[in-house]
Amino acid sequence: MGDRPELSRTLSAEVFRQWYWLKEELVQFCRDNGLPVSGGKTELAERIAYYLETGGIQKSPTGRNRSVHSKLASDITPDSLIESDFVCSQRHRAFFIKQLGRSFTFSVAFQKWLKSNAGKTYADAVEVYQEIRKNRKTKKTTIEGQFEYNTYIREFFRQNKGRSLADAIRCWNYKKSQPGHHRYEESDLAVLSRPENIIQGKSRKIH
Repeated sequence: MGDRPELSRTLSAEVFRQWYWLKEELVQFCRDNGLPVSGGKTELAERIAYYLETGGIQKSPTGRNRSVHSKLASDITPDSLIESDFVCSQRHRAFFIKQLGRSFTFSVAFQKWLKSNAGKTYADAVEVYQEIRKNRKTKKTTIEGQFEYNTYIREFFRQNKGRSLADAIRCWNYKKSQPGHHRYEESDLAVLSRPENIIQGKSRKIH
């Protein structure tokens, strides 16, 4: 089991996106590095990833910044295929801003779709984003990133009827201590057969 790295300016944006962070940690990092602390957990994470990747503070793509975004987006076209190891980056953001306008954001639902649909085109992604925005008010609200815990626990019980909440929380604490996604998988149950003191994440709060 890998140890979670320290959230610092030396961390790469790619590694940062692989780990689970509390909102309080994201806010503190922003304060320590002169970044805005407003917004939800997803917005904070995007702001920090941009800072770690570029060393700058994220701004709206107007004026000079617009030409930078156009240059960044030049290697992605609507016919390009979504990568199997998709990671939200500034060149991806630049492409979607060019296609969808300055209001574009990497919502949790859209990120999940991108990471689950490798091989489809970016034109497909643009259509899906528009559909997500269109249906956001009429469909059941998707649980946002700060409620990953709720999503995990709900799926745990859906697949493991009769298991205890303590089991679900123990699996969640293990899962969020690992790099990568934090969705429930059957293999997570293996941690229940291990000594509990090897699990590093002990918080039972809903984050």
